[in-house]
Amino acid sequence: MDDIRQQWLLLISTPFYIGIIVLELLLTHLQHRKTYTLKDTVANVYLMLLNAALDLAFRAIVYFGILQYFYAHAFFTWKINILYWIVLVIAEDFVYYWLHRFDHEIRFFWAAHVTHHSSQKFNFSVGFRSSVFQPLYRFIYFIPLAWAGFKPLDIALIYSATQIWGIFVHTELINKMGWLEYIFVTPSHHRVHHGSNPKYLDKNMGMFLIVWDKLFGTFQAELPAEKYQPIKYGLTKNLEYPNAVNIVFHEWKQIAKDVFQKNITFKQRIKYLFGPPGWSHDGSRLTSDEMRAKEN
Repeated sequence: MDDIRQQWLLLISTPFYIGIIVLELLLTHLQHRKTYTLKDTVANVYLMLLNAALDLAFRAIVYFGILQYFYAHAFFTWKINILYWIVLVIAEDFVYYWLHRFDHEIRFFWAAHVTHHSSQKFNFSVGFRSSVFQPLYRFIYFIPLAWAGFKPLDIALIYSATQIWGIFVHTELINKMGWLEYIFVTPSHHRVHHGSNPKYLDKNMGMFLIVWDKLFGTFQAELPAEKYQPIKYGLTKNLEYPNAVNIVFHEWKQIAKDVFQKNITFKQRIKYLFGPPGWSHDGSRLTSDEMRAKEN
């Protein structure tokens, strides 16, 4: 039954994705805005396919193996009703917030997530620019949900459903959304998240609800041009050669170079691996917090 629901969700969402991308492409073309490029869109599709292949390869192990084990040993039993689904949506969005936050704050995981931020464009197709290796560890954050009595395939279903909202927020066409700005992640919030401006780095980590960012100090509103500089999308240092291999592995290559350099301590090597992105033992690079402090 759960597999059927997921198949229906995929069947319904695919035409929706195609429709909004085509609509955005037409509208931005009419407005003479260079929101799309062929090279960037092809890269988005390429990264999505790599992620999907890896996710599919590990799906049976994760959902029918690891998560099913914890569900079988759950400490709580739910009645399948509206409360079950509401709590699952909130709980899953909460654990996703921490998954996403650690992807930004721990360099080892940033190396996997950086692909999603490597585009210098911001449009619906960028929502498909997946973190290729995330399926290898994302399930760890879902273990508490299975242990709390939520069915593994229901966890997968809700994750897929909230991903639809996650695609929707990748656009410049929609400005502020009124009262929704106080509760949900909106395009305005997510434009900030993709900004490489110091004030916007590592902000607005939620996928569906913005309340976690406001609770845990990672919220930043999109500021008008007269109060702050326009949003610059991409990385603080964009890729010089974004080919098929480098776009996926460039940060891993840099980590290896940093970790195995000469004349540094074991502690410094560990910090190059698990410290914040941008950390350097000699101050030659800056973390997002250091960039913000320097800007101020």
